Amino acid sequence: MSRRVRRKLEEEKGKDKIVVLPSYPETSISNEDLVAPQLLHGFVDWTSLPYDTVLQLFTCLNYRDRASLASTCKTWRCLGASSCLWSSLDLRPHKFDASMAASLASRCVNLHNLRFRGVESADSLIHLKARNLLEVSGDYCRKITDATLSMIVARHEALESLQLGPDFCEKITSDAIKAVAFCCPKLRKLHLSGIRDVTSEAIEALTKHCPQLSDLGFLDCLNIDEEALGKVVSVRYLSVAGTSNIKWSTASNSWDKLPQLTGLDVSRTDIGPTAVSRFLTSSQSLKVLCALNCHVLEEDTSFFSSNRFKGKVLLALFTNVFDGLASIFADKTKKPKDIFAYWRELMKTTKDKTVDDFMHWIEWIISHTLLRTAECNPQGLDDFWLTQGAALLLNLMQSSQEDVQERSATGLATFVVIDDENASIDCGRAEAVMKDGGIRLLLELAKSWREGLQSEAAKAIANLSVNANVAKSVAEEGGIKILAGLAKSMNRLVAEEAAGGLWNLSVGEEHKNAIAQAGGVKALVDLIFRWPNGCDGVLERAAGALANLAADDKCSMEVATAGGVHALVMLARNCKYEGVQEQAARALANLAAHGDSNNNNAAVGQEAGALEALVQLTQSLHEGVRQEAAGALWNLSFDDKNRESIAVAGGVEALVVLAQSCSNASTGLQERAAGALWGLSVSEANSVAIGREGGVPPLIALARSEAEDVHETAAGALWNLAFNPGNALRIVEEGGVPALVHLCSSSVSKMARFMAALALAYMFDGRMDEYALMIGTSSSESTSKSISLDGARNMALKHIEAFVLTFIDPHIFESPVVSSTPTMLAQVTERARIQEAGHLRCSGAEIGRFVTMLRNPDSTLKACAAFALLQFTIPGGRHAMHHVSLMQNGGESRFLRSAAASAKTPREAKIFTKIILRNLEHHQAESSI
Repeated sequence: MSRRVRRKLEEEKGKDKIVVLPSYPETSISNEDLVAPQLLHGFVDWTSLPYDTVLQLFTCLNYRDRASLASTCKTWRCLGASSCLWSSLDLRPHKFDASMAASLASRCVNLHNLRFRGVESADSLIHLKARNLLEVSGDYCRKITDATLSMIVARHEALESLQLGPDFCEKITSDAIKAVAFCCPKLRKLHLSGIRDVTSEAIEALTKHCPQLSDLGFLDCLNIDEEALGKVVSVRYLSVAGTSNIKWSTASNSWDKLPQLTGLDVSRTDIGPTAVSRFLTSSQSLKVLCALNCHVLEEDTSFFSSNRFKGKVLLALFTNVFDGLASIFADKTKKPKDIFAYWRELMKTTKDKTVDDFMHWIEWIISHTLLRTAECNPQGLDDFWLTQGAALLLNLMQSSQEDVQERSATGLATFVVIDDENASIDCGRAEAVMKDGGIRLLLELAKSWREGLQSEAAKAIANLSVNANVAKSVAEEGGIKILAGLAKSMNRLVAEEAAGGLWNLSVGEEHKNAIAQAGGVKALVDLIFRWPNGCDGVLERAAGALANLAADDKCSMEVATAGGVHALVMLARNCKYEGVQEQAARALANLAAHGDSNNNNAAVGQEAGALEALVQLTQSLHEGVRQEAAGALWNLSFDDKNRESIAVAGGVEALVVLAQSCSNASTGLQERAAGALWGLSVSEANSVAIGREGGVPPLIALARSEAEDVHETAAGALWNLAFNPGNALRIVEEGGVPALVHLCSSSVSKMARFMAALALAYMFDGRMDEYALMIGTSSSESTSKSISLDGARNMALKHIEAFVLTFIDPHIFESPVVSSTPTMLAQVTERARIQEAGHLRCSGAEIGRFVTMLRNPDSTLKACAAFALLQFTIPGGRHAMHHVSLMQNGGESRFLRSAAASAKTPREAKIFTKIILRNLEHHQAESSI
């Protein structure tokens, strides 16, 4: 299948705006009326709900839906602005600028928690005028500068928590850290990622001005001053995960003296056993040292014992993390894997803030390290992921911390991926998640009203669903309905990941109808109309899912009914992103593949600009786009009107150029290029145009391919081209006879051998000779490719005869007594039948040519013609009735009887002709019933 498993979000690309809807001038409702919903003409008057009920409704909605609900009436507008609804704000999914901040400012007076994404949002935060902010968390901060961060902290001096990451803050320096220290004296938590240098002056400023700073993290930094960190005496939790260039001898001598240091995170660093031992033996306050994915430490097998440091817990890849955390608690009866659930229940009764803060920190640092490790996907961690990693992520998904839940879901989405581009996942890891109940947990997260959780849960479900067993589990747990619902979200990120989930699930034939029944088809089509420009991730996934669904006959009709043809053609015409173009063309190809069962093929061709767009896409620089566009044109060419319209749109020239350029391309592109020319060449006018434009040489080259699919379609195209004597001569001149002879005798495809034989029969039934004489080339002269027509004819006829004989049982043909018995004729038919030939549809001219060939003096051509007509009339063939009607309308029965009785007709041709007559009688009797 073709799809991408995951796609990294780009910082500023295509975000949707928060919609703050206006209030309409409706009549306000008095307090006396706000007692219970009133029935008005049999309907509930929702505007008469009690205040508390409405506020509860507001808390269950995202910001956009809150704004919509608040626009219902003046009373609800006032309730919607209640400070209790605006204590936290997540701006990440939205395009947040100064004007939007100003429109929200009146509601944010008591805003405490804020999450944002990107530099534009950061620059606009001050316009919220939220002077009471306590917590700020930002990601995609690469472009945020010292000036921006300094401005934020200067306007929010009450800040207690500031987190920027996990991507690198490349433009932030120690000057900004000093500004944070000066402006935020109440700071308790500071986590910064990717700072180049954290100087002693910056750390000393934090020590001096932030006396309550207890949780400090400098993650993935290049340099930090180890001695200065040892002076932050207030710190309880310190993380330097991923930070390089740490002098561990200095660090261990300084940090082990920190009087309150309870947790130390050195994961993904080059810490060695000496420093670890120093920390765990010298620090009086340290309880947990987390050293996950530290390659130097892991190389020392002496640390593989979990009981070496009494009273201290070392969390590493070679230890059991659950056992280590369980040892912190006094109750030893609990199963280690249940330790997170036990702690959460314990906190409901004991309310121990120290333990609560400690475990919250543990959750944060483990989720961060697991996600970073999954993103790097280092070798040798399969055992860890299967025995601990997956279970840890699932436990962390149940955290009360939203960012931990999100990171854990993202970790599940990431750690299963082996190859993003080729949609490859580790099936063992995916099924480990499923066996531990992960699918149900993810679906519960996906049902959350919080859009960040919806997005990350949908991403994990999408990636895991690449595995067929997981996809089945998702469907059984009701995941298809949930994803179809999320695909309707007005949040682009949520809709994008939900569309990705439907894309992967729609690979399974058993899930297609379920997606349609859940409203998934309409939701996907609506996505294309909702975000027509600048949202490539949404469009690619929606088009990819529709392409899979369109492969099903019933679903393809639903796609068309929902407006899918227009939507997909719009993408093919207007979108410049190659992934979208590829999936849109594939979807149109699949829609056009059901020509016998619905009218989608004709509908695509009639859609304004569809054929022109597909012809244009065959010239794309991206091979996948060219391949799918050629495939769409191939399928569309089965409709007579489409075939001619494609030629008018320049399809002949474009496809010949494509065939000429794809000698070193993938077999998929080669097959579709030849197939599209095959489809167009059904029309003799197109066939002549293909020959004139230079289509013969590339088709001959493709006929020499070792790939069965490629040389089969090339043989079909050459068969059609050879019907025209001018093209037949071109095939001879370009060295096509040896290529067709090789196919006729050596291909593993019966169809390729059959069509190669028919092409050779067309070429040497006498018409090409007449054409050659007419243009002045005698059969005795050498052609431009140094081969005589006589020599080519002899070679061709020899291999045609050998081909036909391979379908004949010599024992049956040697018995003159039973040559016409029904049993014998049935045996001959069974031996001779080429199943796939029943899908070939011939014109009246082609059928007439084979009938005429029965009069040819050459016995080989007579046998070949009879063999071909037998294939086209066998009962059960897709177009058998069509061919029989052509023969009956042309009065061919009389001539067939004459040929069957003639002494000049070869024995093989006689028997084949008798079978053809029986086939005609069978169809005539069937049609009269």
